[in-house]
Amino acid sequence: MFYKKNQQKINGLWYPKSITWGKPITSNQVADQLALLSTVTRGDAYAIIKNLGVVLAGYMAQGRTVKIDGVGTFYYTAAANKQGVQTAKEVSAKQINGVRVRFIPEVERDVNNKVTTRSMIDNNICWEEWGKASTNTGNSGSGNPGGGSGEGGLEEDPLG
Repeated sequence: MFYKKNQQKINGLWYPKSITWGKPITSNQVADQLALLSTVTRGDAYAIIKNLGVVLAGYMAQGRTVKIDGVGTFYYTAAANKQGVQTAKEVSAKQINGVRVRFIPEVERDVNNKVTTRSMIDNNICWEEWGKASTNTGNSGSGNPGGGSGEGGLEEDPLG
């Protein structure tokens, strides 16, 4: 995983900010990995991935949450316009101007309710500053993890 130095405008302080690099992984690549890890074919895995959004949307439109073991829970929230009303009696669906999908990664807890495992978070993440020479043996030595020059393909992490 990579980070860059980022100065906050609100307080002027500096913080590490996670970044992603390169092109996004495609559905085909995910299907290939799922096929390797399971007994399904690449085509079967791809068909499931392509239909997953439709299935999730259908259940969530019914007001349900959807929990996928090993991944987490998906649900809708309403986005209301900024026009609040004075009384509960005045509240109506007309105030809702959008829907957002929320996601909570699955966690496992021990007997003391302490989080022991978070799905989708590797326990062996190694943080390195973007553009610095890597200490990992797999780096090309160019100073950039993708082997390219500059920050080509560098994208802000949409999750923070």
